[in-house]
Amino acid sequence: MKEFQLYIVPTPIGNIQDITFRAIEILKFVDVIACEDSRVTQKLLNHYNISTKLISYHKYNEKSRLELFMKFFAEGKKIALVSDAGTPMICDPGSYLIKELIKNNITFTALPGACAVSTFLSQIPRDDEEFTFIGFIPRRKNEIEDVLQKHISANLVFYDSPNRLLKTLEIIKSVRGNVKIALSRELTKLFEETKVDMVDNVIKHYKDGIKGEIVCMVYKSNEQNSDIVPQISKLKKAGYSTKDISKILSILTEVSKNDIYEKISKVL
Repeated sequence: MKEFQLYIVPTPIGNIQDITFRAIEILKFVDVIACEDSRVTQKLLNHYNISTKLISYHKYNEKSRLELFMKFFAEGKKIALVSDAGTPMICDPGSYLIKELIKNNITFTALPGACAVSTFLSQIPRDDEEFTFIGFIPRRKNEIEDVLQKHISANLVFYDSPNRLLKTLEIIKSVRGNVKIALSRELTKLFEETKVDMVDNVIKHYKDGIKGEIVCMVYKSNEQNSDIVPQISKLKKAGYSTKDISKILSILTEVSKNDIYEKISKVL
């Protein structure tokens, strides 16, 4: 089997058995494992009797660690990169390191394995395969509104904190109405739960709070002319009147002023 200098190794997102034989072999084979939180990764290593040395690598030191890692590579050492859970570099550190490896012609490879996004999508009904994944949804209300309007014509997938989820759902409802959503929490764990329902019903279901890691999808709008919604919002924020917006967009698109006016009344 071809050997590499860096291995990107997915780890379980919940169930500790969700790891490949190859991943276990690589974690035993390498000289160093770069991990976010050594306490979390050590539990995994203990379970599989792996004694490889751990070194911290997280968003606060990912730049400063580059010099040390390059020294390791120069010494012929091999490194595995892991995150606390799931596939590294999907909302986890690693981008700076990969850029440096490419720049210095250092070989690396990624192993297939657990990822919350693909696990979630594999059990969610969709009319097509297209989706937009944005990582963690923004925290600020206006930023969430912008994201929802920008991606109104796409199935929008995101992570969210259980502490902020209900607030996010309320913003989704205010921007998109009682839209259909899909939501999973605690994927692969004992209390795993998935709901596919209108956002109103999901809010009611979790009105007393929610626990666990969250993956959510807002279904795309199937309304005709939904693509002009972001432009409507931008023009409104810029101070244009409904009449002006209708006139401007009717010139730039093939949509009639009356249809645009009706769309504005629904959106704003």
